[in-house]
Amino acid sequence: MTTDVYGPEKRSAVMRQVKGRDTRPERQVRRLIWNLGGRYRLHRADLPGKPDIVLAGRRLAVFVHGCFWHGHDCARGARVPKANRDYWLTKVARNRARDQAARAALEAAGWRVETVWECELKDAEALAARVGRWLGSGGSSCRNTHGR
Repeated sequence: MTTDVYGPEKRSAVMRQVKGRDTRPERQVRRLIWNLGGRYRLHRADLPGKPDIVLAGRRLAVFVHGCFWHGHDCARGARVPKANRDYWLTKVARNRARDQAARAALEAAGWRVETVWECELKDAEALAARVGRWLGSGGSSCRNTHGR
């Protein structure tokens, strides 16, 4: 017995709309990094976990995670759908395990790893301060990182 409010075709269409990259939260973090003078590459497949944003010169890998999909401990992340509960608990647990493995592999290779949670985007000032710390001195002195 399924308790889904949508039929199989509609549910499939809804799930197809869930993006894995270039999400709104990811674009917001990228814009913030760029405005603070950081330059980056996207989704480097040669790195464990294919980080969303990579600042290679700083050896910094940034993951931008949706709270629900990656099991954050905020209200949205702690929510578990009533329909197909076991499936969702297993899926989020797999995502968390994969995230931890990618983080460990990156750190073992000498990379700094930062995770930005979707809920953190609500406090733009705090996030800007955090990104500024990644870039060093608020990012203002990092505009010319290649000596040009």
